[in-house]
Amino acid sequence: MSRLRGGFVGLFVAFCLLPDFAHAQELEEKPYFVTYNHYLEEPDALETEVEAVHGRDADINNFVGGVTEFEYGATKWWTSELYLDWQHTNHQGSAFTGFRLENRFRLFVEPHKINPVLYLEYEHISEADKVLKEIVGFDSKEDLQVPNSIARHNYENELETRLILSSDFGKWNLSENIIAEKNLGGGSWEFGYAAGISRALGPRTGNRCAFCAGNFTVGVEAYGGAGTWRNLTFNNTSQYIAPTLLWVLPSETVIRFSPGWGLTDQSVGTLFRMSVSQEFDDVGKKIGKLFHKH
Repeated sequence: MSRLRGGFVGLFVAFCLLPDFAHAQELEEKPYFVTYNHYLEEPDALETEVEAVHGRDADINNFVGGVTEFEYGATKWWTSELYLDWQHTNHQGSAFTGFRLENRFRLFVEPHKINPVLYLEYEHISEADKVLKEIVGFDSKEDLQVPNSIARHNYENELETRLILSSDFGKWNLSENIIAEKNLGGGSWEFGYAAGISRALGPRTGNRCAFCAGNFTVGVEAYGGAGTWRNLTFNNTSQYIAPTLLWVLPSETVIRFSPGWGLTDQSVGTLFRMSVSQEFDDVGKKIGKLFHKH
């Protein structure tokens, strides 16, 4: 564990020493599922996304955790998002598990060596939730063993915060998230992390070529729990590693894939993630025109 902590410290130090990439190529779409980067939604644009994760492990029933997302670019420095969560577990049926309200605030609009973003999310979700968008504290696959018939009735109100640090250098992006989550009903702060690195396979050409190298971005992300306020540790926590792939279709539809593996006894054995998203520009203006027609 000391080597693991040392590796994270070394990664962070190297991250902070990167030169200024203010003139680096802007690569907004990233292949991450759990790690956030510094790019926000374009002002007055709405992105809709459907994401699902399929979990398999010998100790629990196979499941699919899903989320439908609506992300709106309020300004250049503020993006707001609504998540609607659901899940299906083998031999237990399906359940709607709640909603999340997320806001991200970019501290500097212009690109810097390190681009910090503040993240704030309110969650009203049941214990049956299996989206696994963040792993904090001592989250474990044992938490997923509670049957839907019981877990779906136990709701929690939680506050999740993140410090997002992200940089572009050439075709590469490096992002790190420090996560802190608090149950508003009581209990200690729980901590976690997510980190990802990705690279576009070529420049975006803007043509109708679906399989050009510039339409693909590959990467890898790692994420897991880091204990609580009184017990910061990686011992007895869930840890995951996952390669990622992003594909931008000529229609600007974005598809992401990611097979992931649990690295500890507390982790789910395999997690396969997939998402499809589409962006709609000038949503506010178009809605305004509907109400101002004579």
